Amino acid sequence: MSTLFSSLRKSFLVGPLVLALLIIVAGCSGSNTGSSPNSTESPSANTGNNQSTDGGKPAIGGTFTYGRPAAVNSFDLHNQITSNNAFAIDKVFEPLVAFDNKGEIVDWLAKSHSISEDGLTYTFVLRDGLKFSNGTEVTAEDAVFSLERHLKVGGPLAISAQVASAKAQDAKTLVITLKEPYTPFISELSNFSNGIIPNNFGGVSEEEFFKKPVGTGPFVVEKWDPAGDVTFTKNTNYWQEGKPYIDKLVYKLIEDDSQAINQLKAGEVDAIETLALQNANEVKAGTDTAVLTNGSWVTEQLFFNTLDQHFSDVHVRRALALAIDRNGLTQALTFGFAKPANSLLPPAIPYNTNDSIKALNLDVEAAKAELAKSKFPSGFSTKLLIASGNSARAQEAQIIQNAAKSIGINIEIEQVELATFRERFFKYDFAAMLNSGQADSPEANSILAFQTDPNGFSKSYWTHYTNEEVTKLLYEGQKTSDGAGRGEIYAKLQQILADEVPYIPLYYPDILIGARSSVDGLVVLPNGSLRFEDVQLKK
Repeated sequence: MSTLFSSLRKSFLVGPLVLALLIIVAGCSGSNTGSSPNSTESPSANTGNNQSTDGGKPAIGGTFTYGRPAAVNSFDLHNQITSNNAFAIDKVFEPLVAFDNKGEIVDWLAKSHSISEDGLTYTFVLRDGLKFSNGTEVTAEDAVFSLERHLKVGGPLAISAQVASAKAQDAKTLVITLKEPYTPFISELSNFSNGIIPNNFGGVSEEEFFKKPVGTGPFVVEKWDPAGDVTFTKNTNYWQEGKPYIDKLVYKLIEDDSQAINQLKAGEVDAIETLALQNANEVKAGTDTAVLTNGSWVTEQLFFNTLDQHFSDVHVRRALALAIDRNGLTQALTFGFAKPANSLLPPAIPYNTNDSIKALNLDVEAAKAELAKSKFPSGFSTKLLIASGNSARAQEAQIIQNAAKSIGINIEIEQVELATFRERFFKYDFAAMLNSGQADSPEANSILAFQTDPNGFSKSYWTHYTNEEVTKLLYEGQKTSDGAGRGEIYAKLQQILADEVPYIPLYYPDILIGARSSVDGLVVLPNGSLRFEDVQLKK
């Protein structure tokens, strides 16, 4: 998803950016799913505290205000991917399975699930007493409708598995049959895009439904300005009894990261989403503020539009990769809250090869020699697109600008407002850009497919990078059960990307959330989203 998420979801992404921790991928036999494929209802799906810090009853009530850099402009879960929307959608709609703050797959709306030995049949049993926010019961037919609508729409997080059928075996049991094994399927079902919506949109039109969405999540949309703030109220029919503890959740639009810091310090917001790395220690040391962290499913990257006359040349891309000091850039910008990146996959995602891959690290003379092999041996001028209001990205751009200058490439930094930034790269209206790629589930394919499939929604993350061998390896990895064989496939794929650099991995940032010290029970997920159902506002 993209920082895009921070920027895309984080920017993608489903972002600005970000994210996380551990491992689990579903195999065709259901192994490594975080809960056994034959598991019964898990004792608890919650990761937050159920009681106040003093051991008494939880603090009930209050309004939690969360500062975010971009407005929510859609709740259509099947047509969205950027973080501004994704991290609001997941408060309203929930999937059958989800991932916890360690990145492990857990049963969510389903109390159990099983996967057949041949990897073709997935059976989910819904929890008892599940209701939508309007009080109507959730049935397997709702799950069928949701899946079929997602398959029909496709969208940026389309279901890639070849689904033969989805049927309601009874009111509580959903059976999904695949035409062929697809290892990432159970993990991808944990995406926000696979939330359950009412059958036939509850009898209203699609347009009307997504203006006033009805889901199973902990919150309900009360007021919504697509260019401003969103106010959620607690879902009184939520399946986790007694939750959420807070009465209201407000997403407050704060487009500048320095303003966000000031409002956090002043107590005008309870937490902020985009805590700049350079401000983390200041917030951490504050009397009334704290920093919440998690690992990361995000990779900060320099992206090239391979349709551009300069960056279609692999020697140009390799030259820039050799000119940039990733270690120095990471150290200068992240203040210990990130690790230099050699591979596309973050370390918290299975099959990452960051420590074994042969990457093009800093070597200015080799960079000049590589540029001499290109169609532009004397250098050229180009532009680097970034979103304004992000001081870290601005400094990042300047470091890259100086590195490029050392080998004869003149870069003009072009800063535009975040919404315009997204519009530009969606239309391939850029030569190079700074953004982040992010996994949307604890699965290598989640980020690899988005960034390497020229036939996918994003056309290799809007780079239009096309390599037949990479595409072949991608599809092979999707059908291969977890284990050494799948690891070898992804190692080959990542090495080709390191050699051809359609994007340069720069660093893996930690998730950093700035919060008031009065906040308790806030759960930071490894994709950069938060769970608010356990939040308590201490007096």
